[in-house]
Amino acid sequence: MKRFSEKYIITKEMEWEALGGGVSRKFLGYDNQIMMVKVKFENGALGAPHQHFHTQATYCVSGKFEFEIDGVKKIVEAGDGVYIEPNLWHSAICLEEGILIDTFSPVREDFLSGEGPSYFGDKQS
Repeated sequence: MKRFSEKYIITKEMEWEALGGGVSRKFLGYDNQIMMVKVKFENGALGAPHQHFHTQATYCVSGKFEFEIDGVKKIVEAGDGVYIEPNLWHSAICLEEGILIDTFSPVREDFLSGEGPSYFGDKQS
């Protein structure tokens, strides 16, 4: 398995990787220490409650999302950021189609292994 990304990642030359439930992604850069991922959500798509040992920082590029972190809900829109400490339960529901930039430390090995995250499922009605 390759342990680092290319130096330049030109997203218009990449295909979206479908994860199910109206969610798809593109890897923007990674090594053993950090990973950045562009994630596209259709309206109603759900990132079901989950936790992981990675630190996560997320930037909302577009759209509108309801995040819940450690039992606290907040609406996040374009220009907003989210910080998630390791091992906290969190989830997101896409209220208006949009794009998030997720950054993780350390690298998400489960993403590189080709597994789709199990927390993206059916879209909300």
